[in-house]
Amino acid sequence: MTEIRLTNTKTRRKERFAPLDPNNVRMYVCGPTVYDRAHLGNARPVVVFDVLYRLLRHVYGADHVTYVRNFTDVDDKINARAAETGRDIGTITDETIGWFLEDMAALGALEPSAAPRATQYIPQMIAMIADLIAGGHAYAAEGHVLFDVRSYPEYGKLSGRSVDDMIAGARVEVAPYKRDPMDFVLWKPSGPDLPGWDSPWGRGRPGWHIECSAMSHELLGESFDIHGGGNDLMFPHHENELAQSCCAHPEGGFAQVWMHNEMLQVEGKKMSKSLGNFFTVRDLLDDGVPGEVIRFVFLSTHYGKPMDWTAKKAAEAEAVLRKWRAATAGIEPAAAAAPDVMEALCDDLNTPGAIAALHALARDEEWATLLTSARVLGVLGEDLAGWDVVADVDLDGFAEALSDARAAAMQTKDFSEVDRMKSALIAAGVEVRMSKAGVELVPGSGFDAAKLEGVV
Repeated sequence: MTEIRLTNTKTRRKERFAPLDPNNVRMYVCGPTVYDRAHLGNARPVVVFDVLYRLLRHVYGADHVTYVRNFTDVDDKINARAAETGRDIGTITDETIGWFLEDMAALGALEPSAAPRATQYIPQMIAMIADLIAGGHAYAAEGHVLFDVRSYPEYGKLSGRSVDDMIAGARVEVAPYKRDPMDFVLWKPSGPDLPGWDSPWGRGRPGWHIECSAMSHELLGESFDIHGGGNDLMFPHHENELAQSCCAHPEGGFAQVWMHNEMLQVEGKKMSKSLGNFFTVRDLLDDGVPGEVIRFVFLSTHYGKPMDWTAKKAAEAEAVLRKWRAATAGIEPAAAAAPDVMEALCDDLNTPGAIAALHALARDEEWATLLTSARVLGVLGEDLAGWDVVADVDLDGFAEALSDARAAAMQTKDFSEVDRMKSALIAAGVEVRMSKAGVELVPGSGFDAAKLEGVV
């Protein structure tokens, strides 16, 4: 069996991955709160854990991997959006889930085995909260139920913090009904204008953290293999999940491996609306950036490092992918992926290393192996990823014509025809590279084959 090594956030070490049951490898990843379009940062964990899902399926078999990614469809942000727009909450969440699935599919993400909505698991949340109260790990107060952080001595180990340090160094809600400032809400009351469900503590709705604990237990059991998400979720969300799950089900270990991807920047700066560099996945897609290009840029940086999205990276990625798609058009995939590609992926999802191995295959013109290997990363799939394949256009012919025009101009000193052809090619979205070695034409961002008519 191929050995996979993954960095476990909980132990701060890269470890050999040994699933609890190789016949049912189980992974849970925190999904979106559905009140608006997914921004570019939201998409990074989707792509990261999609590659891990593909790798696990490749190693253990597609029928032996269960991947759960949830939707949070009960949340104060959703309530605020409904109040702001006057629209029904169910309409907002249904629409947003549809947007999310469409946008992530455009990035080449496979749908997980299960995509539960929080509102479908309210009874399981209520039952887990009741178990926590019975076990002395939670208490009811003024219509709320709170988790007693001091009842779980391991609290803070995932994020590497102590409770006392967290209280001293952070702003926490010091509500009068809390026994300890760090205690967090499992259940809260709902007024008549808010979503609510009947419970032993009155009509109310769940806190955010209990959702994932209840859904992962119901769908994956008290112990499963991998829990993933962005590192912004490590505290408090994942820390709280771990505490309440281990206290509610002490017979299990919850997640054996915790994985967190780093955050995303845009042109070297944190993405924010105030800086004018905030955009959604749909913004990029509508601007003509193919989803496969977005995915490739993401995978060019290791998931454990901050990723910087730049227009230059996107243009370079598109040029590479167009070349590879042209070269592999009509070629049957090889029977197996390249060992160097698989070795990189099995080494803590080293996607930059895997891409470097793909470039080596391209240099050696091992196109069939490149095609099979790239598909393990979710690129060069059979669909066209939202763009036309450059193989349909004879760019070599245009390059030859431009080269001939340049040779003639060198004799006559009249470069008007060369300038005309270059301008027309650039207008069609083609990058023109001219050197002593010759002329190279590379389709760039916004390439439009229809605009090539009349260039030659």
